[in-house]
Amino acid sequence: MNKIKRVLNFHFFAGTLLLLLSCTEAEPKKNKNNITHKKEFFTFHIGQTPILAELAILPKEREKGLMFRDKLKPGTGMLFIFKSATPQKFWMKNTRIPLDIGYFSSNGVLKEIHAAKPFDLSGVPSRSKKIQFVLELNLNDFRGQGLKIGDRLSLEDIRIAIRKRGLDPKNYLTD
Repeated sequence: MNKIKRVLNFHFFAGTLLLLLSCTEAEPKKNKNNITHKKEFFTFHIGQTPILAELAILPKEREKGLMFRDKLKPGTGMLFIFKSATPQKFWMKNTRIPLDIGYFSSNGVLKEIHAAKPFDLSGVPSRSKKIQFVLELNLNDFRGQGLKIGDRLSLEDIRIAIRKRGLDPKNYLTD
């Protein structure tokens, strides 16, 4: 009987140890599309100017955006990518820092730049009906980086970033 108890205790101990070891998070979590996502910056060129930006492409990422951030370094931001060009409206729910919101067409042309105030829930609508990319930077950072209306965002940079995220660029780029 003692031998059986020892064997059972050993198996219990070994099973518990295995369970504890398997509970440590070895990799970033995967979303429902089985795509791993971690906070990662990509380089996007607008004309000749490089901008470092996180990619907000999945609905949950676009929904959260830059909420709860206390600061952004100059020349860094978040690039939102939509599957098709539509009118856009961005609001500042839980966003603590003042931002510039740049609206880009499906061919990457910067059409509009709007200032947005922290926590403003009224939203900043695009005038254009065909916006596919939206870049958020610190307030006045478009000007500070020398960016202006008519400058073009590199679609190749977007294609590379989408691939690195494990998504198919064909679902987001028409050319």
